Amino acid sequence: MKQAYVNGEPIPREAVQFEFDRLVKFYESHGMSHDDIKKNLEKLMERAQEQAIGAKLLLARAEQLDMPVDEKAIDAQVENVIRQLGGRENYMKALAQQKMSEDSFRKELAKGCRVDALVRQACSGVPEPTEAEVAAYYEANRSAFVASPQVLAQHILVKTEGLDAADKAQALEKIKSIRARVVAAGHGDPGETGQAFTAAAREHSDCPSAQNGGSLGWFGRGMMVPAFDQAAFAMACGEISDVIETQFGYHIILKTDEKPGGQQTLVDVADMIRDRLRHEARGRATEAFVSELREKANIEYR
Repeated sequence: MKQAYVNGEPIPREAVQFEFDRLVKFYESHGMSHDDIKKNLEKLMERAQEQAIGAKLLLARAEQLDMPVDEKAIDAQVENVIRQLGGRENYMKALAQQKMSEDSFRKELAKGCRVDALVRQACSGVPEPTEAEVAAYYEANRSAFVASPQVLAQHILVKTEGLDAADKAQALEKIKSIRARVVAAGHGDPGETGQAFTAAAREHSDCPSAQNGGSLGWFGRGMMVPAFDQAAFAMACGEISDVIETQFGYHIILKTDEKPGGQQTLVDVADMIRDRLRHEARGRATEAFVSELREKANIEYR
């Protein structure tokens, strides 16, 4: 693939790769298989380059207009990155690995904020979806709004990966002991059982969900490994499972709620549809704006 130049400046390979990675993640999340991605690598790379061109045009225009930067927004983004990396020490290490100072990282974030402000300006005239449009979209896509059965559950995990037979036997006794204590503490009362399970998960579970009392949130069929999935959907609400073994170790599950699934009503999905229509309309407005910028730019492929 030839390299693209915008007004004489090359589009860095790294920028194209960044857009390519985003495209792959998007298509993977929408069901595209690895084989299909491989078959379409050339087209995906070409699209990634076009998106990188658009990003460069937007940034150049934002800097030309000196779009305002909200320092508080940058502060919030930095704090979010620090949380995601597990603390400021890890954040500083990550910057060092990228050979980037904190000041240069903030400047990169500022570029993104300027582009965001420009895009908001370009989309300022986009009207909100009407109720009629939301209803029409629902009627045209009813089959897309059929909810699968879901379960709300917590779990406690005692890992067994890499353990020998003796240590694995100890792990089994540990999870059985935890279960017995939780059942005894609950006295058959759902509220007390839930509190006891949450406390035990925070203290004993080897899963990252321990910090949230073992909560896994809502999940549908097939989202968990088979043995876990089968047990969770077979249980009654308020029940604590027997010990379940998976490749990760031994689990006990507390099922707290369930949804049967079925056709969702317009009321159920109106906000989702409204967000989708709004996103699509703003996407079209942004594409039109980028097209105008492309017409005024000198774009070459060498």
